[in-house]
Amino acid sequence: MGSESRILSLDEVSKHDNKNDCWLIISGKVYNITPFLDDHPGGDEVLVLATKKDATEDFEDVGHSQNARDMLKDYYVGDIDINTMPHKGKSSGGSGSGSQQASSGSSMLMFVLPLLVLVLAYGVYNHFANHASV
Repeated sequence: MGSESRILSLDEVSKHDNKNDCWLIISGKVYNITPFLDDHPGGDEVLVLATKKDATEDFEDVGHSQNARDMLKDYYVGDIDINTMPHKGKSSGGSGSGSQQASSGSSMLMFVLPLLVLVLAYGVYNHFANHASV
């Protein structure tokens, strides 16, 4: 367990895309999660489908526990060469995972914010509807 980190290209990582050999890219790091496939609560297929790409958004969208995040350390292989990753279609400046995290966060906000507004509006409506009939 040396301190040196392997740098892997997307092409190299993409070769590991099946139930017998499954690597994922999460937050710029590469993990060989093959030994975990049978234990994954969501089944192995969802993990195999997340190969050959940056699976960070998939991982974050599920809302994994801290325990799940800690388990990743056991499967660490190396870091992804970000120069081999395709760039997202949005050109808002910046490169690398920082802009990906920002776009992931803003897309989550775009989903949650309208939902919160609807819940708040319903609560206000309900409050006034109940008090108006008294």
